[in-house]
Amino acid sequence: MSRVSPGVVSGASYTALIKACHDGGYALPAINVVGTDSVNAVLEAAARNNSDVIIQVSNGGARFYAGEGLPDAHRARVLGAASMARHVHLLAKEYGIAVILHTDHADRKLIPWLDDLITMSEEEFRTTGKPLFTSHMLDLSTEPLDENLQTSASMLKRLAPLGMGLEIELGVTGGEEDGIGHDLEEGADNAHLYTQPEDVLKAWELLSPIGTVSVAASFGNVHGVYKPGNVQLRPEILKNSQDAVQKATQSGPKPLPLVFHGGSGSTLAEIDAAVSYGVFKMNLDTDIQFAFAHGVGSYVLEHPVAFQHQIDPDTDKPMKSLYDPRKWLRVGEKSIVERLDEAFAILGSKSRSIAQKS
Repeated sequence: MSRVSPGVVSGASYTALIKACHDGGYALPAINVVGTDSVNAVLEAAARNNSDVIIQVSNGGARFYAGEGLPDAHRARVLGAASMARHVHLLAKEYGIAVILHTDHADRKLIPWLDDLITMSEEEFRTTGKPLFTSHMLDLSTEPLDENLQTSASMLKRLAPLGMGLEIELGVTGGEEDGIGHDLEEGADNAHLYTQPEDVLKAWELLSPIGTVSVAASFGNVHGVYKPGNVQLRPEILKNSQDAVQKATQSGPKPLPLVFHGGSGSTLAEIDAAVSYGVFKMNLDTDIQFAFAHGVGSYVLEHPVAFQHQIDPDTDKPMKSLYDPRKWLRVGEKSIVERLDEAFAILGSKSRSIAQKS
């Protein structure tokens, strides 16, 4: 197994990490972050579990990271994503694990966001030999397949010289994430939620010769946590896609780096099946948001007076030690870490970091 330096990976270290997941039969959790608190919690959890990890930010998360007070939303998305990336670059190596740094879901209207971030990575690469991000996601799954793939190919041609990868989506992931989503109709067939293997093969044949590409193939998965019965997960679609590519390309088993979107709320059996079919990345957003909120909410309920009065009306004692933001934010961070302890174990990445410790 190849070892890599701790920190944000790109180029050969990125492909080495994907190969380690493939050969080891495990996957990495991909966590959507919105601020330094969630970033730090993810790094802490990864180091504590001796696991590598994927940190990603959506356009809405990037907007929030930059501050809602910035009036130019596009500029805020760019600066917020860049700020998050630099924060991770600065700290990841200190935690001693390898990090894939990624942007999540960008549809057609958000291509200018990615274009500006790629320009920043090009500038970073000229200066340091490394890009700002490891990979980006382009989600054109609602568009005709040929338009999706041609735009993806054009973007990958910019990314490949930087050692960066591209994640694409084929088929539609239900639900919604930061304004990018697709309605679920209870009881409906929802056939568009299932990717066709021939589409995956067509994408692989066009894109893999250009650079590193991963595929979010839809098998009934949804963003968020929905009432059971809306859709049926069919992980065997992932196997069928792998088989189609393997047969056509005469490659080894499970040649596709696959991505599982909408991982929150999935059963252990569904996760195990998806990983066994070559998923190396499983997105977790809703569960992590709830973990943070649950931790903070529980703390507030334990100390309600401290969040209404600076001085305890019964004892006349200052309550700063209770309402100090570092106290309740830290509780939220710990709650995220505990939820990620479960994720690393379930996905099989615990104690399998390929970062070479000094």
